[in-house]
Amino acid sequence: MRGKFSHRPLAKSAGWSCRGLMPRLPGLIACLLASVPAFAQDDLAGAPSKLALQVTTASLGETCRRVETTDPASLTSVSLHRTFHDDFDTHPLAGDRWASHYAGGASWPEARYWGGEGSDFRRKDTWNGEQQIYVDPRYGGRETTPLGLDPFRVRDGVLSIVASRTPAALKPVLFNNEYISGILTTQSRFSQKYGYFEIRSKIPVGIGVWPAFWLLADDGGWPPEIDVLEGRGPKRDNLVMTTHWRVPDTQRVFSCGFDFAVADTTTAFHNYGVLWQPDRITYFIDRKPASEIKVPVGFDDPMYMIVNLAMGSNHFPGVGFVDGQSPVMVEFQIDRISAYQIDQH
Repeated sequence: MRGKFSHRPLAKSAGWSCRGLMPRLPGLIACLLASVPAFAQDDLAGAPSKLALQVTTASLGETCRRVETTDPASLTSVSLHRTFHDDFDTHPLAGDRWASHYAGGASWPEARYWGGEGSDFRRKDTWNGEQQIYVDPRYGGRETTPLGLDPFRVRDGVLSIVASRTPAALKPVLFNNEYISGILTTQSRFSQKYGYFEIRSKIPVGIGVWPAFWLLADDGGWPPEIDVLEGRGPKRDNLVMTTHWRVPDTQRVFSCGFDFAVADTTTAFHNYGVLWQPDRITYFIDRKPASEIKVPVGFDDPMYMIVNLAMGSNHFPGVGFVDGQSPVMVEFQIDRISAYQIDQH
């Protein structure tokens, strides 16, 4: 998701997604459209304190692949214990779990964090062509007085990140962005090396609509990046899961992942997760393995979680720029976000 001075994924080609601030490179690996493997469903509504997930035991190649087997002999169980949980019974900014902007890192120029034309630096990814600005009630844009804009709503234990058209009177104050929206990140508040990270959500759709749940390294560099969930604009019942990494010898950035077709993603809550083990990264839909990849080079530091609703992209195919047919208001509904660590035996 980051380039040298940036903070979120950037390019995305027809079947892959790359949120970093690096242009597309020849080494990027194309992704494939995939259906979710048919497994028996468990009780998925809750986030238990203990969890067991099934992963494959077959050796991995150098690129990602779909998990298509249901043979118990080819699967093994991984036991985990919960380390982070928010079921959003209260406003996400009421405690200290979340920050409502990019927190920055060692590679970011601190001079651009505050003041003047640069004060939106932590609140959007310009390289991606995004057309929203991330706000919270304390944010004042070009002004020093808070504007009181709140993109977060909690109803019956469900958080909605709401993107809405920027009021005309506030456009100059908010750097002429077309939309106001929200982001939550656990950077400098919670991160861990290895484990399982999961969101239970619905996926909104519409021209320019780009919801995401993803992980970045705590050291502030990019890549590595794990995109657990990305929506693809107006494409219904579709999501993207992608891994991004850099080869040190050549500095080339590679990406590998898949689009998945899942019924009712806009109207029903589903669980989307990733299990990061020392040897492999496995993506899950409703706690059933959907794809996997051998852990690439560079996944050495703890990673933190980000959930956001961007509007507009000049790189991610299918999202596009917002226009007159884009929704006036759209909600990214999230039932909960949880993280688990692998049990030591």
